[in-house]
Amino acid sequence: MSDVYDKAMRSAVMSKVRSKGNKTTELRLIEIFTKYGIKGWRRNYSVKGHPDFVFPKKRIAVFVDGCFWHGHDCRNTHPKQNEEFWAEKQNRNKAHDKAVTEEFERRGWTVLRIWECELKKKNLPLLLIKISGLLIDD
Repeated sequence: MSDVYDKAMRSAVMSKVRSKGNKTTELRLIEIFTKYGIKGWRRNYSVKGHPDFVFPKKRIAVFVDGCFWHGHDCRNTHPKQNEEFWAEKQNRNKAHDKAVTEEFERRGWTVLRIWECELKKKNLPLLLIKISGLLIDD
């Protein structure tokens, strides 16, 4: 299906869209934290870089990255329209993610990036392995 707007109008409409966090992925991670007794996390923590979750005592910043927006190839989703635009957008997001990670690490923080696809039930065992050393207390 083609777009109902021309390129200029679509650009104007999309420029008004502002992200406020991906609630679905964040809520799924909260479910996992609760189920496995992971405590000490905070949301909306005031720290430059805006992680989705922060463990202030452990100095761990957790980012939940959407697979499409942050360029994960798990689903091999590549839009046919405006391919160049979306590739550039994902590359900018990846560069920004890298810069934010490096800034946190310079400040002595550990950064944990979790892909949206890792939150699926079928991937839970691998996610638990990924987070166990950092977030799950023995």
